Amino acid sequence: MFYISEHNTMKTIFSGLITSKMRIRILMRLFLNPDRNAFLRELTDEFEASPSHIKDELDQMLKVGLLTSKKNGRQVLFSANQRHPVFGELHSMVKKALGMDKILESIISRLGNLEKAMLIDDYAEGKDTGIIDLVLIGNIDRNNLLDLVHKTEKYIDRKIRTLSLTDQEFMKLATSINNRPNFILWQQQVKN
Repeated sequence: MFYISEHNTMKTIFSGLITSKMRIRILMRLFLNPDRNAFLRELTDEFEASPSHIKDELDQMLKVGLLTSKKNGRQVLFSANQRHPVFGELHSMVKKALGMDKILESIISRLGNLEKAMLIDDYAEGKDTGIIDLVLIGNIDRNNLLDLVHKTEKYIDRKIRTLSLTDQEFMKLATSINNRPNFILWQQQVKN
């Protein structure tokens, strides 16, 4: 379930710009991981809203070009329009609203030799369930990780579950992880 509380950072960032709470929820869902998409029925079930309400919001977002749609049999599949001029800014705002920028900022500077950080499961699908599943690959300082998770959870008002893996451990689990919804938050640049 995706809930918006009065004290939620997401609400404060977007509510001044967007007056529809449902539109904010749809933006968060489709712009966190823009490679994911959703059907109308999927969104109505997830947000516990009427199909007509969700359809009206989707139509408004299609009209201004923020979303794209394509037929898949009898259903229509909706996704973030990655070619829209403000896509980059919206994608960045969504990550900031969910605290992903703070997680990355802290992780990169304090965890040792981080090679890759991935979101998996709900957040990788753009669903703000309140529990962030994070896979960290590299030689991670686990003591700093526990401290960092504790501090970051307070700051972003969400729980973080981490799976810390070495390269070899990741190679063994890669198929399993790649078969789950996943989204690479950060990856170390290869130096030439």
